[in-house]
Amino acid sequence: MKRLAGKRALVTGAARGIGLAIAAAYLREGAGVALADIDIARAGRAAEELGPGAQALHLDVTDQASIEAAMAELAADGGLDILVNNAALFDAAPVVEITRSSYERLFAVNVAGALFTLQAAAKLMIAQGRGGRIINMASQAGRRGEALVAVYCATKAAVISLTQSAGLDLIRHRINVNAIAPGVVEGEHWDGVDALFAKYEGLPPGEKKRRVGAAVPYGRMGRAEDLTGMAVFLASAEADYIVAQTYNVDGGNWMS
Repeated sequence: MKRLAGKRALVTGAARGIGLAIAAAYLREGAGVALADIDIARAGRAAEELGPGAQALHLDVTDQASIEAAMAELAADGGLDILVNNAALFDAAPVVEITRSSYERLFAVNVAGALFTLQAAAKLMIAQGRGGRIINMASQAGRRGEALVAVYCATKAAVISLTQSAGLDLIRHRINVNAIAPGVVEGEHWDGVDALFAKYEGLPPGEKKRRVGAAVPYGRMGRAEDLTGMAVFLASAEADYIVAQTYNVDGGNWMS
């Protein structure tokens, strides 16, 4: 018996990386999955490659009209049982060089985007009356400060706090809200991360990535697929009694 058979899932930022890996895992467990992304062309290609049960859905989490249109489309096509709030942006700079535009952009996507997508999904789930699962993607960066990553760390700390508050509020509707806190995860986004650290720390390209991978107790950087087990578990009936928690999946980088 597949653990998510008959369920409908929405994964934001699903055209690549962690979101795409989670979408694929949900499909393997029997769910129908909407791959939501601002890059609808790339999401469409990803959905086509994943095959039956996958669909592409345009979603800009900074645009309330886009969020509501996506939920209306889902409501008309079987509803929604699982939301994975995965869409996020990263930036880095010394505190004295942080710009207001960077701050506003990261909070718009990582915090407001997560909150209002969660809110819209919760409204749909409540109207359906069958409960649901909401899984937010936090980060080890939300567990601790990092000198060059003040704004991103603050956004992910906010995601952890939002998970706790929303989890306590929505469980009365049998909507379980939890989060996953990845560590350093290999992928194309790390080219940009590495370039920022190279700029501010005077490192050659690739050196920051090598160092952070070597520092993980497990012995390597994470891969998107390392997160899918927890994402499936939290979406399944096995996690019925888990509420408002954030789980570290980081190779031992952080203990809490």
